[in-house]
Order: sequence, then structure tokens, then C-alpha cells
Amino acid sequence: MQKKKVLIVLYYWPPAGGPGVQRWLKFVKYLPQFNIEPIVYCPSNPVYPQIDNSLLDEIPKGITILKQPISEPYKIANVFSKSTKTISKGIFPDKNKQSIIQKAMLFVRGNFFIPDARKNWVKPSVRYLSTYISDYNIDTVITSGPPHSLHLIGFKLKKNIDIRWIADFRDPWTTIGYHKQLKLTKIAKKRHKRLESEVLNNADTIIVTSNVTKTEFKQLTTKPIEVITNGYDIEQVKAKTLDSKFTLAHIGSFLSKRNPLILWQSLQELINENDEFAKYFKLNLVGLVGEEILSTIEKYNLTKYLNNVGYVPHNESVKFQKKAQVLLLIEIDSQDTKAIIPGKLFEYMVSNRPIIAIGPSGSDVENIIKQTNTGDYFYYNAKTALKAKILSHFQAFKFGNLEAKPIGVSQYSRVHLTQKLSKILLEF
Repeated sequence: MQKKKVLIVLYYWPPAGGPGVQRWLKFVKYLPQFNIEPIVYCPSNPVYPQIDNSLLDEIPKGITILKQPISEPYKIANVFSKSTKTISKGIFPDKNKQSIIQKAMLFVRGNFFIPDARKNWVKPSVRYLSTYISDYNIDTVITSGPPHSLHLIGFKLKKNIDIRWIADFRDPWTTIGYHKQLKLTKIAKKRHKRLESEVLNNADTIIVTSNVTKTEFKQLTTKPIEVITNGYDIEQVKAKTLDSKFTLAHIGSFLSKRNPLILWQSLQELINENDEFAKYFKLNLVGLVGEEILSTIEKYNLTKYLNNVGYVPHNESVKFQKKAQVLLLIEIDSQDTKAIIPGKLFEYMVSNRPIIAIGPSGSDVENIIKQTNTGDYFYYNAKTALKAKILSHFQAFKFGNLEAKPIGVSQYSRVHLTQKLSKILLEF
């Protein structure tokens, strides 16, 4: 039986690092098992904020990968300001500490590059893909964002050609947290909303990563919306002996807005109150860390316990994850972040290490952790309970029986999720 061809329009593709690349790298890896031939379209000259060459080895052999050049304003902006690199990573300087250049760059980014800095790739991509789709008889196109400008490629292809178009939202559009930091004018806000509406109401199917986003989008469109979360893959990384120290590890970007004071306060108090805890405690931060986070850690006299590893390739981050005694997951205390499910959550869940998560009430993360029995979730006003849980984990660590006992996590395997995606694709 001939495999169904599906064209997938992506910006993040190896050697891009970070969580954004993982979702479709894994889908592409497993789709052929379900009688689907993925064809990837991505930029030939992108500006990626993080590079992870190890992910190149995960690209399946024989996959068709189409590449076309993109005009990247970040390349030019980098010449004038180092801030560009941090902004492109999603790290926004504190509002009260922004320089004139930083304010100007955020204004330009928000109001002149709508929906985002990759908008100049839309027209040339539509021209190129229109011909390719016709030549190779492709009837299904998937666009994945952010960057949400890629959805405009799907929108214009849909208008011009008889195709089925699926829009995959890894994050929301106008309600994502950083959207408010772009210093948008009223005109820019309206344009974002209009483009969001056009995408949501013209795509044949919408895929989102969280139930919160599905609920939000159902207010904006009557088109079918499917939830396919991110997930975990079987990592080819040898299991490591657990750390001899009582390590709390955070894997991935730790941005300044995610500054859990209740965690730093709890750790400081436990160190001051418990000599044994002070002897064994260690904090591992693996990934990009905001300056405000580091300043606060210093303020609470935790610097001597800190191992600030920085960004490492994905396979190295998995090693830190598997060795840790406890895994930390921190989200901004905002209603805008309830829909955010970090990709690392699913890798955490199969590490057999207990998770301590801090975030807003009613989030998808809270529900998943509770349903899978993989850890504990705390609101930002729950310092007493958080401190007690850390101490409880430490006591279990001393007796050598600290572990998680997950249930029902197989539904989040990349293979299972790809099978779910394949059923949507084969409906047409």
C-alpha cells in the first residue's frame, strides 16, 4: 500500500536546539510506521537561538527535506545589539530595567514584524510550495507554530490550492505570556487578532498541545480541534547512578519571570534549620538561566549550593535528569501560562524521579502530574506545604527509597501520540 504524503512546514529543525524542535522531529521519526510519508519543509539559513548537533543523528534516513532561504532580521539586528539574541530565545529583559535600545527593539519586533520576525518567509514559501504540491500530488499540509507566520503559509496555500490544511499550535498565539511584552499598538493588536482568526477559521483541523488552549480556541472557531500533547521518547542514554548529593535539578530554560520565591525561601530555611540537609543539598540548573533568577539565588545565600551548568545538548541534559534526586518544574504564576506544558514534563515523568512543580492553579501540568502520580504541584502561596514536601523527599533520600511511582504514562509516548496524529491525517 502506497504511503500517504504529508508536507510539514517547520521553522525549528535540527540542528536547532531547545524544546521546539523535539515535537516534529519525533512525529517525523514515527509517522512512516503508520503508513505516512512525511516531507519536511524548513529554512536553509535560519537563525536558531540554540544549536544541538546531536539531534541531527535522530533525523530518519530517507526522509525528504526541502529547504529554502529565509530573510532573517535577527541577523541584522545582532550587529547592533546583543539583546537580540536573548529576545530571540524568549528571554525578555525586566520592564523596569530595559535600556532605550531594548525598548526600541521590542517595539519594532511587536509592531513591524507581525505576527513575528519570520513573516518575510511567507511569500517565497507559498510560491515554492505551490509548485511542489502540484508536481508531487500532495493533498495535506501541516504548519507548526510558533513562529505563527508559518500558519500564514498554510492559509495562503489553502486559498490558492485544493489541499487539506492542519494548523499545529505548540503554544497559543495572542494569549501567550510574552505577547504582552511586545509593546503593541492598538493597530498591531487588532492585526494579530485578525490573523489569528483567519488561521483558526480557515484551517481544516487545528491541533493544540493542551486542553486549556482547546477551550480558549473553541471560543474563536467552530473548526475541529484535537489535543495532541508533547511526549517522551525512549532515550538511548545509559542510566546513571543517582547523585550522591540530594540534588534538585531544573532542566531547560529558567527565565526570570519564573522566579519561585517560595522555593528559595524554603531551601534557605531548610539549610539554616537542618545541618544534614545543608551538608547534602545541591541545586543543578541545566539550561539558560535568567539573571534575575541568579540574583535571587544569591540573595537567599544559595549560591554555594548551585551548579549552574548552562545549555547542554539534549542527550547530556537527559543524563542530569536521570541522576537527579528530585526534578523541578517551574511556570510563571499567571493565567496566561495555564496552557503551557513544557516538553520536559514528559521526559521527567519517565525518569522515575519525583517531580516538584510550581505554577498557577487550573493548569494542564497540574492535572497531568496528579493523574500520572509523578510528583506534586504547588501554587505560589503554598510555601509551608512545599517546604514540608522537600523535607519529606530528603528523609526518603537518606533511607535510599526516594522514587516516583508513575501510572498511565504510556499514553504520552511519542509512538502513541504519533499514532493519534496518523488517524487524523488518514481521515482525509
